[in-house]
Amino acid sequence: MAQHGGPAGFRELIGVAMDRVRVVDIGANPSDAEPPYGGMLRAGAAEVVGFEPNPAALAVLEARRGPQERYFPHAVGDGARHTLHICQAPGMTSLLPPDPAVLALFHGFPDWGRVLATEAVETVRLDDVAETAGVQLLKLDIQGAELMVLRHATARLKTTLVIQAEVEFLPLYEGQPLFSEVELFLRGHGFVLHRFFPLVSRAYRPVLVNNDPYAGLSQVVWADAVFVRDPLRLDALAPAELLAGAAILHDCYGSADLAYRLLAAHDAREGGALAARYLAAHHAVLPRAA
Repeated sequence: MAQHGGPAGFRELIGVAMDRVRVVDIGANPSDAEPPYGGMLRAGAAEVVGFEPNPAALAVLEARRGPQERYFPHAVGDGARHTLHICQAPGMTSLLPPDPAVLALFHGFPDWGRVLATEAVETVRLDDVAETAGVQLLKLDIQGAELMVLRHATARLKTTLVIQAEVEFLPLYEGQPLFSEVELFLRGHGFVLHRFFPLVSRAYRPVLVNNDPYAGLSQVVWADAVFVRDPLRLDALAPAELLAGAAILHDCYGSADLAYRLLAAHDAREGGALAARYLAAHHAVLPRAA
């Protein structure tokens, strides 16, 4: 399968030796679609530290993992003891209890979010896990606890270049922070929203589109939001960080325009011509300079 940026990986396009990108994946359940860094991992351009407290999902990850992958059974949070709410749909299992009133607005959710059991779990702070030091791409998909993790990962955010976090626009879980709260927190740590990847909507009951409870319509419910370091403050990034950020943006998200800007900042600092090489090789369409 080609990487999101196209058949050629970033390192192949610019022809420069680079260190592997350091990825931390919190909620690395393999039942989901391939992670955005999958192409980089297969190409040997990334190394991954993942967290998955579900024993069955962790076993699958361990059985499939390559030499640049490590997985831990920890639930990541604030370091305190919490109650895990195990739902009928494994993808809705969360440290937060589902909100029945919100779920009842949409088809399927009352069943998917039905709590089958609860169990006490100990959480770890990301800042306290030594193996996550130097993270550059941080991915979070933990059903409403993303902001809890981020608030206890401020040391790790200092090296992080790109964050992909699931965010909600309606509180599917009781006491769940919404997108606006996550965005404000990350903005305070030097990140800006880059894009949604993707944006998911649903139809309010009783309307049902094509007899499909998964079909979207008018209400945006959640998204994977991609945050990047502020492009107006690229001078705060070291040359190696500019290269790593450009690699993530190209290989994971196909963001050739922002990858180009990071390379241009690298060239201005280092006196190179990587941006022009990238543009010529990638055949990206950018507006002409005035």
